[in-house]
Amino acid sequence: MAFSGCEKDDICVDETTPQLVIEFYDISNPAVLKNVVNLKVTGEGMTEALNTFNGVSKISLPLKTNEDVTKYHLLLNSNSSTASNEDVLEFNYTRQNVYVSRACGYKTVFELNTANGFDLTDATITDGLWIQDTNLQTNSIITEDEVHLKIYF
Repeated sequence: MAFSGCEKDDICVDETTPQLVIEFYDISNPAVLKNVVNLKVTGEGMTEALNTFNGVSKISLPLKTNEDVTKYHLLLNSNSSTASNEDVLEFNYTRQNVYVSRACGYKTVFELNTANGFDLTDATITDGLWIQDTNLQTNSIITEDEVHLKIYF
């Protein structure tokens, strides 16, 4: 009843700016999903964690809509002082604003650079990478209905 005065396009039901979808797999059995344990994700320059993921095999991370680079620190086993390990993912992309509708306005879609769509580095060289392999599924980040990057550990 509250929406009876609204026109169809006064309510945004379409997808807005998509996030990057990452799925985690078992390195010893690459067809099997693997849950992360206390994965603390912090954006470059942020003082607080974006989120801490626990017991999930899929996460979504936002890309910056006002820059062509987004860098995340991924700290696995973040609650352990001896078993924690931090890797860094830096995504390089171009942005395009796409009109969605009158109610939704514009959304930003991303195209990861072909040559260097992302870089994986170790935050602390002595502990080694916990991310043992990656598989980029698509360079185009247009929707959240698909996995964009697979990580094996």
